[in-house]
Amino acid sequence: MHAYYADHFVLPLPSGHRFPMAKYARLRERLAAELPEVLLHEALPATDGELALVHTPGYIDAIAHGTLAPALQREIGFPWSPAMAERARRSVGATLQAVRHVMAQGGGIAANLAGGTHHAQADKGGGFCVFNDFAVAARLMQAEHTRRHGGPSPLRVAIVDLDVHQGNGTAHIFANDPSVFTLSLHGAKNFPFRKEPSDLDVELPDGTGDDDYLHALDLALDELDRRFEPGLVLYLAGADPHEGDRLGRLKLGFDGLEARDRRVMDWAWRRHLPLVFAMGGGYGHDLETTVQVQVNTYRIAIEHERRWQRVVATTPTSMRWHNAGP
Repeated sequence: MHAYYADHFVLPLPSGHRFPMAKYARLRERLAAELPEVLLHEALPATDGELALVHTPGYIDAIAHGTLAPALQREIGFPWSPAMAERARRSVGATLQAVRHVMAQGGGIAANLAGGTHHAQADKGGGFCVFNDFAVAARLMQAEHTRRHGGPSPLRVAIVDLDVHQGNGTAHIFANDPSVFTLSLHGAKNFPFRKEPSDLDVELPDGTGDDDYLHALDLALDELDRRFEPGLVLYLAGADPHEGDRLGRLKLGFDGLEARDRRVMDWAWRRHLPLVFAMGGGYGHDLETTVQVQVNTYRIAIEHERRWQRVVATTPTSMRWHNAGP
């Protein structure tokens, strides 16, 4: 299974900053040591042209040169630095490489060790999100699909956002766009306090535990099924619904989060859909708790990639999904 990282671009954050920058390198260390089936690749930076599929030229230029208005820089939550600008591009680039991989092979699963920057809108960032990697990936894959296959109908993309915080930036970017379905399952009283309407929002009360969360997720996936037929799934597998998260306010355990990941990946597998996931938020009181949630997501993803590889190894390309089985 291919996964892409950019953790060597470390932001020079001030002492006491609450963003857990160290989790990215720690996740890569754990994956390299424990899950050799995860093939790790350094992410390439997204280009100006790729970013401009979603973001305004003025915003892209301001991030590149550190000229963003101070109020908008504070809204992002990071001080500007060349490393911040480069990391933001590579965080998007990691998702783009993952999506290109699964689309090129016609299925399977790939990942970004970071990403899931769902608070960024076209002309501004927010909540530790600079550029919106899922939005850029969706637009790029639609453009490449149209270029390869022609015709007026773009690739249809489902964004399943299971970070504890609502994906307001993603919802805003794709408002009234029938080619992208945005699903967000999040804490009702959590950030952002001014939410944007997704195609399907499921708001959960503080303290929601495993059983109620999974029931809500089942209903949401059923509703997505009724309303939309995607050709690609982008899954934001946030670690912050965990009961040990400083910012989450929900009460999911490790088992509940593993069941969550398995439900989403099974859902995509049964529909023969390529899937890319990103890690999104995770702010555990203990950094290792957040990283463990993320390692568990990779363990489940490997199971699904093994299924796909069995199909690839035993079935001609034209018949792969016909014989994929459950």
